Amino acid sequence: MILIVDSGATKSDWIALDDKGNQLFMTQTLGLSPEVLTRPVIEDRLANNFELSKNREAVTHLYFYGAGCGTDRMKKFLTEIFNEFFPNAKAEVKEDTYAAIFATTKIGQHGIVCILGTGSNCSYYDGEKLHQKVTSLGYIPMDDGSGNFFGRKLIRDYYFNKIPMDLATKFAKEYNLDADVIKENLYKQPNPNTYLATFARFIVENKNHPYCRGVIDKGFQQFVNNYIMQFELATKVPVSFVGSIAYYLREELATVVERNDLILGVIRQRPIEGLVEFHKGSI
Repeated sequence: MILIVDSGATKSDWIALDDKGNQLFMTQTLGLSPEVLTRPVIEDRLANNFELSKNREAVTHLYFYGAGCGTDRMKKFLTEIFNEFFPNAKAEVKEDTYAAIFATTKIGQHGIVCILGTGSNCSYYDGEKLHQKVTSLGYIPMDDGSGNFFGRKLIRDYYFNKIPMDLATKFAKEYNLDADVIKENLYKQPNPNTYLATFARFIVENKNHPYCRGVIDKGFQQFVNNYIMQFELATKVPVSFVGSIAYYLREELATVVERNDLILGVIRQRPIEGLVEFHKGSI
């Protein structure tokens, strides 16, 4: 059995294939980002999934693409957990950028591939290898244009009284904005980046409000400036995107892309389908 996993900070999509490429099952767990989760938490999330626990000894290959897996230390950390949980499997851990590349860009083609979901990232693919100009320092100082970026912006503007009154009232009705609750989730609970990203839904649902339009436009422009424009061939190759923020705000994203003379490629909400096709080709 082959397991293919696309893991973001919020959730992980798992698809199991047999040795002929036929799908056996599809399941989900919560996100498994090694940067923000301890080993016991990750082990619990695996063990609490019925399909994974039932088939743990039948897995022979595990291809895991995950947020927070950009360093050798994090890859080793997860690989050790997977080798213990799936005792007969050969585990291969790569950062989630590879999932985005394999889901949007054909082998041999050049392109820039971006992730805009709970977090954000950007890479150049030369047809064979991945190249990055920016080393991510995580959700606090970086992640421009992401779900947690917009969530952080909303909370800050609410507390600094910068959100128009009509929208601020609506925001307060839909979310618990008590200071103690926010601080509890940010500083004492796991996955503060995921918590921040929950507020991005408000931006999406109210994207036609002038305030939200401005926040979205500035956030995407900041992502273009800080990430995409780092590459010399930025305006010469297709720029593709994966992630829920890119998908649900695709019209606004396309406007910013075109304004910067970039070539819009593919926009996918989830890369898992493209990953499955990619791996079927090597079975």
